[in-house]
Amino acid sequence: MLLLKFLSKTFAKIAKLLTYMSKRLYKPPLSPRQKRVIPWFQIQGDKSLRLDYDLNTNSIVFDIGGYEGKWAADIFSKYCCFIHIFEPVIEFASRIENKFSRNKKVTVYKFGLSNENKTSKISVDKNSSSFYESGNAIINARLVRAIDFIRKNRIGKIDLMKINIEGGEYDLLEHLIDSGFIKNITNVQVQFHDFIPNAKKRMESIQKMLKKTHRLTYQYIFVWENWVRK
Repeated sequence: MLLLKFLSKTFAKIAKLLTYMSKRLYKPPLSPRQKRVIPWFQIQGDKSLRLDYDLNTNSIVFDIGGYEGKWAADIFSKYCCFIHIFEPVIEFASRIENKFSRNKKVTVYKFGLSNENKTSKISVDKNSSSFYESGNAIINARLVRAIDFIRKNRIGKIDLMKINIEGGEYDLLEHLIDSGFIKNITNVQVQFHDFIPNAKKRMESIQKMLKKTHRLTYQYIFVWENWVRK
């Protein structure tokens, strides 16, 4: 009886040890998305390329897809420029608003920019909140036609436009190109996403049109890229 208890405990310890070792030794293969970001993280692109621009205190920056406002905060701390932040998730927008509550050069809008005026359902999933992928919670979010906003606010040029809107970048960029205002944007920093239908084809079409007015300064496909006006 004692021997059986001893053997039972021993086998249990061995099984536990083998499970632990298998978890340490086995690493599941990386997904295509995980592989794509490795070179970006290696150069610390979020702390270098995404922040290095020829801006000054009079520059106008659009942050489309503000989330928590970290990128906008980093840009402001470096250049003290005027920043317009667009965030359609009210919860996120309110937090950003609170963060910059005493900063008169930063304006927060509780809506997104797109190719038309509409209210759409958005799945809320932290910095991956999207109109195109499902998430933890579904809410209504307001979108405003970009060229209408620009004209109403008499914005003649934008020095830097950062776009990270989880699939909405295609409609927005096509709209800015079709309207002709794209030529008034000095830098376009965009993250294309691959989970919408015909993503690669639409991305390549937009890139082809951007080449008419801009040139590529850096590119990590489906991670981040930047286009500067010629």
